[in-house]
Amino acid sequence: MQRPHQEDFSLKETKPHLGGGKITGDKLTSTYDLVEQMQYLYVRVVKAKDLPAKDVTGSLDPYVEVKLGNYKGTTRHFEKKSNPEWSQVFAFSKDRIQASVLEMTVKDKDFVKDDFVGRVLFELNDIPKRVPPDSPLAPQWYRLEERNGNKVKGELMLAVWMGNQADEAFPEAWHSDAAAVSGADGLANIRSKVYLSPKLWYLRVNVIEAQDLIPNDKSRFPEVYVKAILGNQALRTRVSMSKTINPLWNEDLMFVAAEPFEEPLILSVEDRVAPNKDEVLGRCAIPLQYVDRRLDHRPVNTRWFNLEKHVIVEGEKKEIKFASRIHMRVCLEGGYHVLDESTHYSSDLRPTAKQLWKSSIGVLEVGVLSAQGLSPMKTKDGRATTDAYCVAKYGQKWVRTRTIIDSFAPRWNEQYTWEVFDPCTVITIGVFDNCHLQGGDKSGGARDSRIGKVRIRLSTLETDRVYTHSYPLLVLHPTGVKKMGEIHLAVRFTCSSLVNMMHMYSQPLLPKMHYLHPLTVTQLDNLRHQATQIVSLRLSRAEPPLRKEIVEYMLDVTSHMWSMRRSKANFFRIMGVLGVVISVGKWFDQICNWKNPITTVLIHILFLILVLYPELILPTIFLYLFLIGIWYYRWRPRHPPHMDTRLSCADTAHPDELDEEFDTFPTSRSPDIIRMRYDRIRSIAGRIQTVVGDLATQGERLQSLLSWRDPRATALFVIFCLAAAVVLYVTPFQAVGLLTGFYVLRHPRFRYKLPSVPLNFFRRLPARTDCML
Repeated sequence: MQRPHQEDFSLKETKPHLGGGKITGDKLTSTYDLVEQMQYLYVRVVKAKDLPAKDVTGSLDPYVEVKLGNYKGTTRHFEKKSNPEWSQVFAFSKDRIQASVLEMTVKDKDFVKDDFVGRVLFELNDIPKRVPPDSPLAPQWYRLEERNGNKVKGELMLAVWMGNQADEAFPEAWHSDAAAVSGADGLANIRSKVYLSPKLWYLRVNVIEAQDLIPNDKSRFPEVYVKAILGNQALRTRVSMSKTINPLWNEDLMFVAAEPFEEPLILSVEDRVAPNKDEVLGRCAIPLQYVDRRLDHRPVNTRWFNLEKHVIVEGEKKEIKFASRIHMRVCLEGGYHVLDESTHYSSDLRPTAKQLWKSSIGVLEVGVLSAQGLSPMKTKDGRATTDAYCVAKYGQKWVRTRTIIDSFAPRWNEQYTWEVFDPCTVITIGVFDNCHLQGGDKSGGARDSRIGKVRIRLSTLETDRVYTHSYPLLVLHPTGVKKMGEIHLAVRFTCSSLVNMMHMYSQPLLPKMHYLHPLTVTQLDNLRHQATQIVSLRLSRAEPPLRKEIVEYMLDVTSHMWSMRRSKANFFRIMGVLGVVISVGKWFDQICNWKNPITTVLIHILFLILVLYPELILPTIFLYLFLIGIWYYRWRPRHPPHMDTRLSCADTAHPDELDEEFDTFPTSRSPDIIRMRYDRIRSIAGRIQTVVGDLATQGERLQSLLSWRDPRATALFVIFCLAAAVVLYVTPFQAVGLLTGFYVLRHPRFRYKLPSVPLNFFRRLPARTDCML
């Protein structure tokens, strides 16, 4: 039975009025055909000239106030300037316009009260409309007026027009919705922006050997290793086995590097003179700009690098040149894809080197329409509020919508486009609450709160179809799963080359280098961690920043952490897959036990036909699979898959399990709770250990059939094999098949309750469990 709240967590299909009603199947009807059109009144304030002086000193500090009803926006002011240039755009949402006159007033900034200089008025009915791709409206000079309508000295250059969100001025405009936000930093934090991830490379450092090292203590054999540092990444080789001044390592160290290359690779050869004391025997810095780049598995040339040593003499660092050298092969790997996302939700699988990229197979378009029922995320002036924005990530391109101030049902209606190179990729769309509205980072280290995210796998979308759905935003809290609202999206995947896309299904998922020279699981985990750190650091330095907590949430940085809930969910997933095999086994057992005599007789007839005409076996199997596929077409999914709380075991998770999942690493809980959780993990791990051991036992029993571990059992099996070979040589295959099949399908009257002889024999075979401590 479906739980009563389960309906809230489901996907809902919607019928929005997209593209101003211009959806006709023709993609060229509108620039923004995947969003609802929103009308705006745009005002571009360019500059002024010949403004009259107002101060006693004869100077003027001018700014322009743009007023429409209750909404008022102001330009920045200039000190002592009668010909200022502002070049600022203001946008007023038509939905909220309650006035009939647009008023632009030039004022003089003053400490006590700003002086009136002059104004320009526009009747809203006279304002022209502009529909992209029409060219932008040319600004014109307008003479300033007094409040009584008389013309005064000074002119203002303006452009005023009605448009929609497809207008080029839209992203940079001051919005009347954001009238409460102050300061340039605050306004920058609410604008829509497009970001690009830095281009990531794997850096391979193959440390081969060193030559002519000069240890400080010549009375002992040096214990030498190499330490390599790139930015905040540090790796080291093992201590060389050859304890001489010419040590040998031949080890690979792998790093993640990002363009533009800012830091050099720093290598130091160090001697372990005591358990916690190391001495530097030489150092060298290698700028990455001059490192070889390879695109395939062919080795690059090795090089000798000179080592330098620094000593401190009377507080000054002095360089000692000496003849120590290190032999290495250093290269930037262009043939790998640098994984910065969870492998289950990758949005990009291309290698680093552009030369290896294949042509795109299509275009993904996403319209971020609106959200409904968002949860209050903070309190402002004693009132609950949410300032929501969306972030979408696909490939190297991140997009961020504008922030809608103080709304639980924001309407963005912004449309974005990505090139698609592989259909088996995932786009991630997250919704966040902006905590940086009043001047950037001055909010005391506040973090933008996560409201929820949606993932859509492109391969589950039909091409050229517009999907409009309302997705629940589900977040797991220590108290359980919670719906934070719904986000309304319009998604379309357009295929440019069907042949290329179908060909992709025959290609390996990752670039060739991942299979020719595979990296270990530990290496990949460490490198992914470094890649996510680099991406989050670079994007947090953009303006406005895409913050670390946003990037880490979008990249699923914590997906590898232990979770009892996730472990149970994965176990149930395995059981769901095995359930098909088990149900087939149960069905066959019913056939053998004649539960339904008519079905069993039909199976006998089919079996007889297939044995007498064995060439029909494979065609019959494939025909049966074809018919099943055609039969299931009626129940094909009509919408993209979405997060399932029941599949994730999120709606039934125990509070203590959720508390454990949200615990920090290392833990912050009391010793008693840790002991209880440790014992619970041990009991679960014990059961997993038993299952793995049982699987290993069955495999070892198969091996022991011919290994003479049990000489009598192997002798019996060998004699049986000889007898079976002789019988099968002289007996037609059809006869053997018929006898075997009829024996398996025999009536329950001829069956014994005890296990069969072959099964008894197999269970008696020895495994290597006896050798386990």
